[in-house]
Amino acid sequence: MLTRLLRAYLRRYKPQLIAVLVLQAAQTIAALYLPSLNADIIDKGVARGNTGYIWSTGGLMLGITLVQIVCAASAVYFGAKAAMGFGRDVRSGIFHQVSDFSAREMGQFGASSLITRITNDVQQVQMLVLMTCTLLVAAPITAIGGVFMAIREDGGLSWILTVSVPVLVVGILSVVRKMVPQFRKMQERIDTVNRVLREQITGMRVVRAFVREPAEARRFGQVNGELTNTALVAGRLQAFMFPIVILVLNSSSVAVLWFGSGRIDKGQMQIGALIAFLSYLAQIIMAVMMATFMVILVPRAAVCAERIVAVLDTPSSVVRAEVPITEVLASGTLELRNVGFHYPGAEAPVLTNVSLLAEPGQVTAIIGSTGSGKTTLLSLIPRLFDATSGSVLVDGVDVRDLDPDTLWGRIGLVPQRPYLFSGTVASNLRFADPNATDDELWAALDIAQATDFVRAMPGDLQATIAQGGSNVSGGQRQRLAIARALVRKPEIYLFDDSFSALDLATDARLRAALAPHTADATVIIVAQRVSTIITADQILVLEDGRSVGLGTHSELLENCPTYREIVESQMTADEAA
Repeated sequence: MLTRLLRAYLRRYKPQLIAVLVLQAAQTIAALYLPSLNADIIDKGVARGNTGYIWSTGGLMLGITLVQIVCAASAVYFGAKAAMGFGRDVRSGIFHQVSDFSAREMGQFGASSLITRITNDVQQVQMLVLMTCTLLVAAPITAIGGVFMAIREDGGLSWILTVSVPVLVVGILSVVRKMVPQFRKMQERIDTVNRVLREQITGMRVVRAFVREPAEARRFGQVNGELTNTALVAGRLQAFMFPIVILVLNSSSVAVLWFGSGRIDKGQMQIGALIAFLSYLAQIIMAVMMATFMVILVPRAAVCAERIVAVLDTPSSVVRAEVPITEVLASGTLELRNVGFHYPGAEAPVLTNVSLLAEPGQVTAIIGSTGSGKTTLLSLIPRLFDATSGSVLVDGVDVRDLDPDTLWGRIGLVPQRPYLFSGTVASNLRFADPNATDDELWAALDIAQATDFVRAMPGDLQATIAQGGSNVSGGQRQRLAIARALVRKPEIYLFDDSFSALDLATDARLRAALAPHTADATVIIVAQRVSTIITADQILVLEDGRSVGLGTHSELLENCPTYREIVESQMTADEAA
């Protein structure tokens, strides 16, 4: 998965990666040449008292060092540019993929996991790309070149390399092998911490209302402790790596000095060659260490890449038609034909053979007990889900054949849980129509019975709205959501229990003001209160996902026992009549 992700998103950065490879090779070759020149200064300059040779060779070393610095800095620049661009592109890819998800896929992954994948997981893979460009590219060149140069200085000590390098590799890989499962656990623990923290922040009022702060603190402490313990295990394993490297490096250096001194005593080796061999040994060991450091990053990045690709490879269950219809009649007729819906893996369907015809100028209400499928039925119209059987038609065209933008442009949805975005009142209302004027916004607020409290807010239309609308009450949030739908002026209005947080007087005023504004539109209202829908042109009664009644209030009182039970539970006989 990691290789596939890198290949897919790094293709456009091929010129930068080639530049990194060339520059890293140049600076590595320069670094490998310096110990050889240093050996020459010792053997041919210091030992013989040749000051001129020392100055000329030293100047050459200085020039090579400057070249090395320029190449290294340039390689880091191009590597960082490729890595940051890679991260940007992957985040963009995940964002656009998630934007196409239906409610089913959103529920499958969960918001907290998706946030972790688009932030922390991408960051881990991005870090791998950056460190590869700055460290890993130079490591094999340094190791291979260092071995060649060390043998060139003195082949008699090369056997030390054949012992130290394999010992170092085996020791580090044995540690890395135990670290991989810990990294996988760590990402799962981060998901859990994000989920718990998100729940507690969102549900802060509920937590305080039920005095659950100590219990929630313990719950967060537990998941936080699990993440900490997993990170500690991985950290302890990682801590073994540097002592292994230092042990092998120092042992090898002692061996080089021990056996090298004997060769110098016998005249088989020069002092400068010994110093150069030590330098090459250190470079080789450090190159292996850099490579193993990358091995630390690869397992965690591989786990993160699996999670990223899982999102990118998950198709939306709401699929755009191959040749979508972009133009339909502008009447707004809505028809459900034997609609059924079944969640994957569920034992029973949520909806079964539900049929309904709603025409412009009509108010159609949907009522039923909790869990009867009202919200699911409404979600099928804008294709938040797709019906698993039957069909949903808008102006005679199946919504699955319509272009999504065309469909959504004809619908004004007020969800059961209205959500406001951080910004201002005006920016939230213009979410429906960016070109709406202030007068149009005030007209929508008047109909939604929201003018009074908006004018009372500092800045009225420019008043600040917190994320989710947490700085306004539930009823105010509902009215702003209704006003947002009114600004769009769609052919079809979908109100999903959108009046539940309003008092009866405000509810009545809002519906009275709404009636003339939506006189030419198709209005679908899902409600729990009978008083909200009593004047509807037709009422659909759902029970256990099935249609058990369709008609006016008076007709259903006579013919539908389920509706009669709902009415009797909320109203007296005189009120119902």
